Amino acid sequence: MQFKDVIGQEEVKRKLILSVQENRVPHAQLFLGPAGNGKLPLALAYVQYILCPHRSAIDSCGVCPSCQKISKLTHPDLHFVMPTTTTKSVKSNPESDLFLNEWREYVLQNEGYVDTSSWYGFLEVENKQGAIYVRDASTLLRKLNFKAYEGDYKIAIIWMAEKLRTDTANKLLKLLEEPPEKTLFILIAEDQEELLATIRSRTSLVKVPRLELEAIQEALVQRLNCSAQQASDAAMIAEGSWIKAKEYVKDADDQKYYFRTFQQWMRLCFKAAVNELIDFSNNIKSIGRERQKDLLEYGLGIIRNAQLFNNNLATLVMLPEEEKKFNAGFAPFVNASNIVQIIELLEEASRQIERNGYAPIIFLDCSFKIAKLLRVK
Repeated sequence: MQFKDVIGQEEVKRKLILSVQENRVPHAQLFLGPAGNGKLPLALAYVQYILCPHRSAIDSCGVCPSCQKISKLTHPDLHFVMPTTTTKSVKSNPESDLFLNEWREYVLQNEGYVDTSSWYGFLEVENKQGAIYVRDASTLLRKLNFKAYEGDYKIAIIWMAEKLRTDTANKLLKLLEEPPEKTLFILIAEDQEELLATIRSRTSLVKVPRLELEAIQEALVQRLNCSAQQASDAAMIAEGSWIKAKEYVKDADDQKYYFRTFQQWMRLCFKAAVNELIDFSNNIKSIGRERQKDLLEYGLGIIRNAQLFNNNLATLVMLPEEEKKFNAGFAPFVNASNIVQIIELLEEASRQIERNGYAPIIFLDCSFKIAKLLRVK
C-alpha cells in the first residue's frame, strides 16, 4: 500500500515520511486512534516506504519487488500479530501464525480498513472475543532474532495491541526495550487505557485522528461512485470512520437496525413494559456479542447527542433526518439528573458483554434501571 492509497491523514503522512527522510524512525511506535480512521493502511504505507529502495520524496515506488510483496502482505521481513481465538479449523492454542492466510485475505479485501467486529465476523466467531497470547510473543521473538531476508529492517505490526494479555505484554517488554538490530515495531490500538502503562511508555506515540468529513466524502465519490448527496449523508454520520461510511452506503437498510432497535428499547423502558422488556432482552441474544456492543455504542451516541439538543446545539448533531427527529424528542428525558447514570449503565453493559456475560440478563437489568432513570426530573 502506498500513502496515496490512504484516505486523508495528510499531516500524519507528512510526519511519517519526514521521519524516514531524516533517518529518525523510532524502533517502537504506537499508532493510536479511533476505529476506521486508517491506522493499519498508514502503517502498511509507512512500512512500504521504509523498505522501498526507490522511494520518492512523497511515496514508495509501488513497483519494485519489495513494494509488490508488501502490497500482497507477503514480504518475508514483515510480520503480523493480531487477536485470534479458537475456530472450526483451529480448535486449540490459537495464535497469529495459524491465521496468516485468513488475515491477508481479510486485510486485502478491505484495503486495510479493518476492525475487530468484522475480523471476528470473517473468522465466523462473532460470539467469541479474541486475544493476543503469550505464544504469539514467543513466535515473534524467534522470528525477529533471525537476520532480515531482503530489507534493511525486520518489522512487526501488532494490530489491536490492547488485546495483548498481561503475560504476552510482559514477554514483549524486553523485546521492546532491547530489540534485535534493525528491528521496528508498530503497535496499532484504539484504546490507550486498555494498554499496559509499561507498553505505552516504551513506544513513541503517533496520534491518528478521525478522518475529516471532506476526505470521507471525496473517497466515497471516487471509490464507491456515490452521488454527492449520498456521500454527504454517509460522511455526516460516519464519525470520522471510513468503515462506518462505507457500511452506510453499502448496507443502508442494515444500518437502520441499531436506530430501530434502540428506539424500540427506549420506548419500552419509558413505558416500563416488563413483559415486553423481558422478550426484548431474550431476543437480543440472537444478534451476537459484537452487534450487541455496537447497539450499546449507538445508544451512547444518542445519549450524548441529547446534551447537544438540551443546550440548543442541535446543528452539531450529525444524524440522518429521521434519527435526528427521534433524538430531539428523546432528549428532554435525558437531563443533568440522570445522564451520567445512563451513560455508566450502557458502558458497564458493554464491558460485561465484552467479558462474555449473559446478554439477556445484562440487557434486562440495564432496561429496568434506565426505566427508573427516565422518570427522574
